[in-house]
Amino acid sequence: MADPDCGDSEGADVTQRALQAPKIEGWAGREPTPLAGKAGGGQVGDLPHLAYDYLRQAKSANTRRAYAADWRHFSDWCAEQGRAALPATPETVALYLTGLSQTHKVASLTRRISAISQAHQAANLESPTQATLVRALMAGIRRSKGTAAEAKRPVLVPDLDRMLEALPENLLGVRDRALLLVGFAGAFRRSELVALDWQDIEFASEGLAITLRRSKTDVEGQGRKIGIPYGKSAARCPVRALAAWRDRAGGESGAVFRALDRRGRIVGERLSDKAVARIVKRAIAAAGGNPSDYAGHSLRAGFATAAALGGASERSITNQTGHRSLTMVRRYIREGSLFQENAVTNTGL
Repeated sequence: MADPDCGDSEGADVTQRALQAPKIEGWAGREPTPLAGKAGGGQVGDLPHLAYDYLRQAKSANTRRAYAADWRHFSDWCAEQGRAALPATPETVALYLTGLSQTHKVASLTRRISAISQAHQAANLESPTQATLVRALMAGIRRSKGTAAEAKRPVLVPDLDRMLEALPENLLGVRDRALLLVGFAGAFRRSELVALDWQDIEFASEGLAITLRRSKTDVEGQGRKIGIPYGKSAARCPVRALAAWRDRAGGESGAVFRALDRRGRIVGERLSDKAVARIVKRAIAAAGGNPSDYAGHSLRAGFATAAALGGASERSITNQTGHRSLTMVRRYIREGSLFQENAVTNTGL
């Protein structure tokens, strides 16, 4: 049995290339220069390398990889056009964005602008993205193309039931059941879900107490705890599902969600965040749904929407999701209550 979520050599290659692009990572493209002497009990000669590591950690690995890929695309385009990429002129950036706007969404253009800006800032150069020409161009593109995101559908409880019923009765199905239910009940982001270690999970009498050590909105790693109670139905209980996976996986240390090899054996690899999306899409397809309508985020969005539909308060939803802003949570609440207290029911139709 082959596990389509096993390994991610392409991601490793991208990471390596990103590490070779320090201009985007905040060191202005220069190697650290060794210094003589001591400071704080350590060799000063080591400090530039340590500072370089800290600067790299200022942005997540995913952000660094995205910036590196975007910067390579811009650099290649400049080379083809016979234009300088660093420093780039506002006219060069404007022409690049205009061409890109024919095939890419506004969100993609915005990220390319960030990558270009980061590269110039790291090289101590003025960013051309702040020029009036570029800002006016983007305003026109946004007005012309619109900025509404193409949202994926949330996985709601009826969807989840169908997905669980369609899972295979083997080790892959045991793992995926635990991942889907814990991902939904914990309202986890993909990166948070695959970052869980067994040491982060406590099986208590009330359910699961999960320590989330780092997240997108907690980049400094202060951490927070999430509670997941027992489900009313044994078939969709995240606590029982994770316990079943723990017993089969020998969960004592290391990553919670790991890959399986072609023979269905558990291997040491931690699943990538992309694997979460593949697992969701695979389960949706097996349940008869359209996988292109869903993504890894559908579990998190599904929890918030279902909780809002069930009458949960904003505070209780954000306690689980970890949202710092209520803007997104309130959007879920609006979508969840779209047909509750709807004014149309008072019109007599």
